[in-house]
Amino acid sequence: MGLRPNLLTRRAAGVASTTLALLLSTAAVGVVPAASAFSAAPGGACVEPTDSHTNARVKPGAAAKHEPNELTAKQVRERDADLAAALRERATFRTGAGATALATVTIPVVVHVIQRDSTRAGGNIPDSLITAQINVLNQAYAGATGGAATAFDFRLDKINRVTNPSWYPIVDGSSAERSMKSSLRVGGKNTLNIYLGELSDDLLGWATFPQRKLNSMDGVVVLSESLPGGTATNYNQGDTGTHEVGHWLNLYHTFQGGCSGSGDSVSDTPAEASPAYECPTGRNTCSTAGLDPITNFMDYSYDSCMYQFTPGQASRMLTAWNAYRAA
Repeated sequence: MGLRPNLLTRRAAGVASTTLALLLSTAAVGVVPAASAFSAAPGGACVEPTDSHTNARVKPGAAAKHEPNELTAKQVRERDADLAAALRERATFRTGAGATALATVTIPVVVHVIQRDSTRAGGNIPDSLITAQINVLNQAYAGATGGAATAFDFRLDKINRVTNPSWYPIVDGSSAERSMKSSLRVGGKNTLNIYLGELSDDLLGWATFPQRKLNSMDGVVVLSESLPGGTATNYNQGDTGTHEVGHWLNLYHTFQGGCSGSGDSVSDTPAEASPAYECPTGRNTCSTAGLDPITNFMDYSYDSCMYQFTPGQASRMLTAWNAYRAA
């Protein structure tokens, strides 16, 4: 396993729970707002960027319809401005500005298995792969694989199997994808809807970022054979799911913005010029401090290479949860 020693043992060992305290403000550790964030949102108003699935995870050489590598600088400014505005909005409903939010968050999960037919080749994966995926999420977000512990754990509430050839494969950005999600999505902003199936353009998965108003497109799409025990070579330990849920909780790619600017808006992930593929140990693409974070769940490395979130990422996710998804 190289950079991921004893990973399978750690994943089988169970999940630790954690309680984090976080000030409900934009001064939280690990959150680095874009320089023009507040000026981009006069009076706290901000137009949320359209969902173009620029947060997709791809295999090397995949030909996605949308550029998958990063958001535009304008999109980052809009998103960070909206996060600041949402936090201010939330603060008005609490006792005193900047109230402390204590969080151990259990996220209900509904999994939609999209099938062409009843065969494994047609998308009919066994329940065991899905339960293994939930276990991987719990261990990754608890820090059990070697990274920082976050506030989140995941509870599988339902597996919904749908045979519909018109939704298979799931095509990124299509009217069929919108129809599928509009028909199937359940729960509030705090409910994680995961859609599994064969995907278009050799993509591994994509996700929506959190928004103040619930959108029927909200959720995560994952290649079914990338689940633990699936057939997607080098991408079948469940970390596409881990990666995409990170986006759903408001994390950017580690290579967002390249070597300049605010990068991924997290202070403790070293800058990275471009996605890391495979497992390029010692890679260093920026002159700033630190090697490229190729072991971070928000890069593009092989599943066997990635094993961690940073404390700053854990803080950013909790801040976004309090702003957007908390009841």
